[in-house]
Amino acid sequence: MTDDSAAPPPSPATPAFQDLLHAQRVWDTELPSFDPAAVPPGPLPLFRTWFAEAVAAGQPEPHAMSLATADAEGLPDVRTLLLHEADERGWHFATHATSAKGRQLAARPHAALGFYWPAQGRQVRVRGPVARCTPAESHADLHARSTGALAAALTGAQSEVVGSVAELHRAADAAWDRARAEPDTEAPTWTRYVVEPAEVEFFQGDARRRHVRLRYRLRAGGDWTHELLWP
Repeated sequence: MTDDSAAPPPSPATPAFQDLLHAQRVWDTELPSFDPAAVPPGPLPLFRTWFAEAVAAGQPEPHAMSLATADAEGLPDVRTLLLHEADERGWHFATHATSAKGRQLAARPHAALGFYWPAQGRQVRVRGPVARCTPAESHADLHARSTGALAAALTGAQSEVVGSVAELHRAADAAWDRARAEPDTEAPTWTRYVVEPAEVEFFQGDARRRHVRLRYRLRAGGDWTHELLWP
């Protein structure tokens, strides 16, 4: 039993912030329809269709997604990064194995992904175990991307403390020089991961709040079942 009287009162939001917050609107546009009776047997084709439709609708950075993991104490952590592939194996991303998320995945190899495409009022959520891809796949992943991506992978020790912005700039400049001079250079800790989906949920927003939520779940035999959820 806790003594709630000892807890400080919550800080009230300033009126200016509340006014700004409450003035925001969502989905001030015509949203697409979604017929859950006409979906494919598995989630991958639907995800690829929705992704293509998000691109066609002008959604900025539709490949950006939230990645949620848990640390050694089981506390949640989340960050935004880019999708590298979605195929029969699952949803792919990459990072340094020595980064905070890499260490968390080594200890607790499960994750959740979240995509939000407000241009169409859509969300997609993916949950499942995470597997490391092969070193060859990780190398190919890095070198299929831009010089800037390689430079970023070569800059410092991701998630570690850096002494100053000047130190960061010096390391980044050196990494850019190396990436240009040695485009095939290795970044030994760069690792491609794949979230192997156990659940995938598709959310279609509705201006009248009649949101449609469709969840796919993977059965023990390897096939998918799907069901509607209350919004």
